[in-house]
Order: sequence, then C-alpha cells, then structure tokens
Amino acid sequence: MIKRLSFIFTLALVLVLAACGGDGEAGGEGGDSGSEQSIVFGTGGTSGAYYPIGGALKPIFEESEHVGNVTVESTGASVANIQNIKDGLNQMSIIMSDVGYDAIEGVGQFEGEAVDVQAMAGMYQNVVQIVALEGSGIETVEDLAGKKVGVGEVGSGVEQSAKKVLEAVDLTYDDLSKVTHTGYADSVQEMKNGNLDAAFFTSGVPNSNITDLMQQQGINFVEIKDETAEKLFEAAPFYKEYTIEAGDEAAYDLEKEVKTVGIQNMITVSPDLSEDLVYDLTKRYYEYLGSDSVSVGVLNELDRDEIAKDLIAPLHPGAEKFYEEQGILE
Repeated sequence: MIKRLSFIFTLALVLVLAACGGDGEAGGEGGDSGSEQSIVFGTGGTSGAYYPIGGALKPIFEESEHVGNVTVESTGASVANIQNIKDGLNQMSIIMSDVGYDAIEGVGQFEGEAVDVQAMAGMYQNVVQIVALEGSGIETVEDLAGKKVGVGEVGSGVEQSAKKVLEAVDLTYDDLSKVTHTGYADSVQEMKNGNLDAAFFTSGVPNSNITDLMQQQGINFVEIKDETAEKLFEAAPFYKEYTIEAGDEAAYDLEKEVKTVGIQNMITVSPDLSEDLVYDLTKRYYEYLGSDSVSVGVLNELDRDEIAKDLIAPLHPGAEKFYEEQGILE
C-alpha cells in the first residue's frame, strides 16, 4: 500500500514538473504579458487625420516592453475620446485642446462634470477652415447667417470649434437656415450636391476632402481674423493665429493667403496608466518624431522640442519625467 501511494505521489510530481517544464517558456511569456498593458487608442473618423496617426504610432508604441498590444479605434473624436478614457474604454487618445479645456473646466458638453485630462504630448495644430461655395454670398463669418452649413459630427471637435466661431459673431444654429452634423467626406458630398453652402473643417492643412472639393467646385475660404479672432483669443487660451500661405502647392496652392485660427491637438493618456509606461511611450514618440520614419505629413510639422509646451492640460507624471530629463519643459 505504501509503495503504491509512493508511486502515485511520484507520478503526480513528475506530471506537475513536466507541465511546468514543457510549458515553462510559454508560461514565462504569459507571466510577462500579465504585466503588459493592452491599450485602446481612440482616434477619430477614418477620413480624418487622427486615425492614420494612430495607425502610424501603433507599431512604435507596441515596441515598448510595457505594452502588449495597441488597438487603434475609430471614434467620434475629441469628446468621445475624453469620455472613453474617463469610462476606462480607451487608455490613450487624440483630442483638440478646446474640447480638452472644456472637459478640464467642466463647461460646454462637460457642464458640471469636470474630467481629469492628462497630456502625454502636444501635436500639430488643427486649423479652423470654413469653406464656402462660390456664388453663395459668403465672404465673412457673419455671412453664414441664413445659410446651409455643415458643422461636423455631433460631439466632435469640429462642432465645438464651429459653435465657438459662430458665438464670436453672435450667431447660433438658430440663425442658420440649415445645420447638418456631417463629417468631412459627407460635407463635401453635400456641397457638391448643392445641399450645403458652406462647411467647417477643423483639421490639419491640407485637408484632402477640401482638396477633392476644389477639383470639382469653385470655393472660397472664409477668414477668421481681426475682431472675430480677437474675441476667440480673449474667450479661450487654446486659439492661436494661423495663416494658410499663398502659393504653397502642399497647402491648396492658393492665390492669396487665408488668415484663420488654429487649435493644438494633444495625445492624452489615462491617469491610471503607470509612470513607467507613459515615460516609455513618451520617449518612443519623441524619438519617432526625430527619425526619418514619420509617415503622416502633419507630424512632420512638429518641432519635437516644443511638444511639451503651451499645453492646456497637465502632463501625466511619466511624460513630465521624460521631458524634464530632456530639459525641454518651460
């Protein structure tokens, strides 16, 4: 009986050791992967710039030993991205500074519900581009009164900037004859069909949808300048002057310059991410911007030593640590 029990015990021990030894390598990886973070990266619509930026950064971030995988998610952009991080659905996102400011202050669509928005890095400026059809009679922002206007998808950063620009000239949606909550591609199609007189495109320059429209329709850019721009600067800290230069083939090849305003984009991260993880992601993003591998045009506009400056949101401690080491914080 004792011999039999001893045999059973020995056999059980051998089986346990065999299981550990046979799967030891896989089990080790499983243990490591348990400490790795899966990241859902909230971007924007597939026709905008946020989504391809997410795709370009995905393999860069996945090189981190702290990251298991990065899922690039198409979303409704800024407002949705902030809410998704708050709800734990996204761990990283791209947002516009105006929407981030509203979230931090608990105003606008975040009225009474301030959100802890933490930045990893600044990005290029989203330029407020108001495009009107020739013959629509729209030369100024005030001329949008009584017109059919596309203002961006509901909750998007485009809509937020459209509302603020209209407010600067004492206009609301009620003053327009028609308001459509269309994305870039749909706004262009509606303008081609004659269903819209003008539309807001708050994006990098150039916007490929505007370029497409220009090839089939006569258009003009509505400037945001002088008193209108000053009101925006006074009302919010995130607006900056921006000029779309004339004769730049990479930026519509315009006959005359267009004065407007821009809003900086940011990469934000969940406050729940560890300092080490965000430090490493920030480092990889910084190094990527200094390489020859940048594949999305708007990212080539960035001076990487400026990406931690003039942000409307506080830096995540991991990002702040990296920038301090680089000596590029203000």
